[in-house]
Order: sequence, then C-alpha cells, then structure tokens
Amino acid sequence: MKTALKVNGRTRMVDAPGDKPLLWVLREELELSGPKFGCGQGLCGACTVLLDGQAVRSCSTPLSAVGKAAVTTIEGVGASPVGQKVAAAWVDQDVPQCGYCQAGQIMSAVALLSANPHPKDDEIDSAMSGNLCRCGTYHRIRAAIHQAVTGQVAGIVQAGGDHAG
Repeated sequence: MKTALKVNGRTRMVDAPGDKPLLWVLREELELSGPKFGCGQGLCGACTVLLDGQAVRSCSTPLSAVGKAAVTTIEGVGASPVGQKVAAAWVDQDVPQCGYCQAGQIMSAVALLSANPHPKDDEIDSAMSGNLCRCGTYHRIRAAIHQAVTGQVAGIVQAGGDHAG
C-alpha cells in the first residue's frame, strides 16, 4: 500500500503494509540505517525516533500509526538547534563507546530538551530510562544533556557571537 511519509523534513512515498513496523520502513524502504534493531519489543530504545517531536520506539510503532506526523531520525536531528546542541555535546563529552544505542539516546535527549529545556537530574533519568546502554555511559549521557542545556558546547556559536568551549 502506497503511503506518504514525512521523514526528516521530506515527504517520501513508501510501499509497505500498514502493520509493518516503522523501524523496518525506515531501514528497508528509505535506507536510513540510524535507527537500530535492538529488542524488537520497544524496551531498549535503540530504535527511538521522534514522531512530531515525541520519542517513540519505531520497532513497535506500525506504519499505520504514523499518519501525517513528522518522523525525525538521527539522520535529520541536526536540522534543529536542540539537535545540534545535543549532538555536539555528545561528541564533546565523548559519550559513545560501541555506539549502537547512541542514535536512540540522542533522539530521547532531543525530545526531552525540546519539551523541558532545563531538566533536573531526576527528569533526565526518567526521560532516558527506556534507553539501555550496554557500555554503561549513563553518567556521560547525563553530562552531555546538561552541557547541551547550558549551551557551553564546543563549536556552537552563542548569543553575541562568542564561541563556546
């Protein structure tokens, strides 16, 4: 069944059944390899994408549930100022080790900071709790989120034209 899907700011036509998980539509039909298959049950967060700005597990979201909502994957996260800050903080804090979960982690962090630009540690922990990291970089993830909040991220131009970092 042909479906129009808005992904990373572009409308794309996909030919997939409505019950096909969004993860597989993104990976197989649109060749976006950022969202990863982890558990297939929405428990690990490796497949996290944004659906109209909300973090969702694409492995358990059927294509039919997307409707006219905008899908953002890690490939498109840099189009928003929040996404740019989070991505830069991830690099600055040297968060990734194996990197497998990082796309999902970043997507959840962007959703959090878009909804709550000044989260406390418990709010960060709650928002990120569905994203598992086998390498255990949770402290660096939280530090990167705090760094993205302050705007003190290397390579990001601050108000007044000063370079941070």
